[in-house]
This record gives sequence, C-alpha cells and structure tokens, in this order.
Amino acid sequence: MSHGLVALPQAPRHTLDGDPAIPGAQRNPLRRSGDALPRASIGTVPILWNNVDIEELRLGTDASTILDEIARTGFEGTQLGLGFPEGSDLVRELAARGLRLAEVYASLPATADGPTPDALLIGRERLGLLHAADGDVLCVALDLSPGRQETAGRARDDGTPRFSPAAWDRLVSAVHELAREAAALGHRVVFHPHAGTFIETPDEVAQLVEQTDPALVGICLDVGHYLVGGGDPVAALRALGPRVTHVHLKDVDPVVLGRLRSGDLDGFTGAIRARLFTELGAGILDLPGVLESLEDRDYAGWLMIEQDSCWGPPSESAAIGRRVLAVALQQLGRRREPA
Repeated sequence: MSHGLVALPQAPRHTLDGDPAIPGAQRNPLRRSGDALPRASIGTVPILWNNVDIEELRLGTDASTILDEIARTGFEGTQLGLGFPEGSDLVRELAARGLRLAEVYASLPATADGPTPDALLIGRERLGLLHAADGDVLCVALDLSPGRQETAGRARDDGTPRFSPAAWDRLVSAVHELAREAAALGHRVVFHPHAGTFIETPDEVAQLVEQTDPALVGICLDVGHYLVGGGDPVAALRALGPRVTHVHLKDVDPVVLGRLRSGDLDGFTGAIRARLFTELGAGILDLPGVLESLEDRDYAGWLMIEQDSCWGPPSESAAIGRRVLAVALQQLGRRREPA
C-alpha cells in the first residue's frame, strides 16, 4: 500500500568532494574522519512528527515531508513511521533519499498476566512490515499498560503492579518465538524496556536480560526510558556490554521528570504532553559517558535519536539532536587519538 506518497524531486546533494551523484550525501559532512564510533549507523524516530500514542501530538505531516527532513538533517536511517508507505514503495522512497529502514517497532499489549493472546500476531505483522521493506531490526516492547502508565517514573514504589512468574514465562516465550522467526528471515530482534510498561525499572530489565537467550534477543537500551525508570544508562551499558545491540538516544528534562515522580502529572502520557523528553544535550543524560561506553567496545549497531514530542518544529529538534551527536562524536574521537 502506497498511502499516496509521491517522491519529490531532489535537489543535488554534494559530498565533501562535491560529487552530486551519491543519494543522501548531504549528511556526509556530519561524519568526519576520526570521529568516535565510525562503525555505528545514525538514525532517527519519526514519532517527533506524528506521535503514535497521543493523537493530539500528531502534526499530520505527510510521509514524504518527514523523509525529506530526516535526510536533510543528516540521518542515515529511520524507524517505520505512522503513515509511511510499506514494502517496495518504502524501499524506493528511502533509496531516493539515501536512507535505510533501521527498525520497525512492535508494541505488544500486556497485562499483569503477561502479553495478551493477540500479542504474538501483532509482533508477526510488524515483522512482516520489516521484511517487506528490507529493514534491519525488529524492536519489540510492551505497550503502555493500565497500572503501569500511571506509575511511570516511580514504578519501584510499593503497590505498583508487576509481572507474576507465569507472566514472565509468557513474555519470554513470545519474544523468543518472534526472534526465531525474525532470524529465519535474516533480521535481528531487540527488546526495548519502556516507561509505563511492565519492563521499566533496572530490576525488571535485569530479569529480562537473565531470562532471554542472548543468541536470540538483544537489548535496545533507550537511555531516556532507563533514566525515567530510575537507572544509570552508562552503568547499564558497561554492565550489559555486547548484550546491547541497539540504542535509542533520548534526553530527559529534569523538571518534568520531577513532576512525573511527584505525581503532579497524569502518568507517562501526561509527561509526554509536558515534553518529558527534550532535545539531545538539553537534559540530564550523560551523553559523553554513553558514547564512551559504546566506543570502548567498538559498538557497530544503530544509534537512534528519539524525542517523543517537542515545543517547536520537529525538524529543528531533529537537527539539534543530530548536530549535538556529531559534536560529541568528534570530541570523543579527538580524546581517543593516539598521542
């Protein structure tokens, strides 16, 4: 299904050598020789333009415009966005802009009893979209759940609903099944711990890591969600090491986080409306520490810059995040140069 997307004529884009023949080469000046993490790929998540969870935060921006802006602001790939074309139509639109499909996000509904009966079907549908568009990673998470959405940011408090042992078994079984099916198609599966769900706190993340097969399931560490859940992303990256095969770079506004933890906001969705997640470099995330921990093990996966909502134009926030990351990678690379 094309969703009516029409490729727009692209202005010539120039490499550092001035060659306009390479699609998407406008991003190249942001990747310099000597930068840290040269084997990592850098993408973004189009939720910034059209929020998947909160209808009022959907700006109605068409897919063609979003993809143009993602390419223009210097990214190499994207998550499948709301209203994007599918299959070969998406492949063509991405190729026209020098982009790749980094990931498809699969949000599985769950209760305290574990994933709901339709969760595996939903995951398989998302895997089908990934495969049809020649994407890379299936990023699996739990959907926002009643009882956990309201306690986001303070999920370690007494009285918070938690998974039973049987619920854990159901989750692990479903994720392993998806991962086996994805591997048969040539794709990797990662699990994304998420605030407002049954996998939010550092203890829950540790249990997920312990119970899943590292040969099948990687971890997508969303550093912003890990902060909201009460964890230290740098410590987590060092502890988990190669188990983290996919990273979402997301910064957190400390004032909004404080309001969320105090109960002043209406759970996770209320915090998103208040712009809990801010431009990369503007919040409390230790971005240099995160990148250094990844550089130490020559990380070669995706770095996906994500911001669920913003106060200004999405393209401005996307450009800020991409350039903050560019500077951080340049500075880290210079520090690591041999004397």
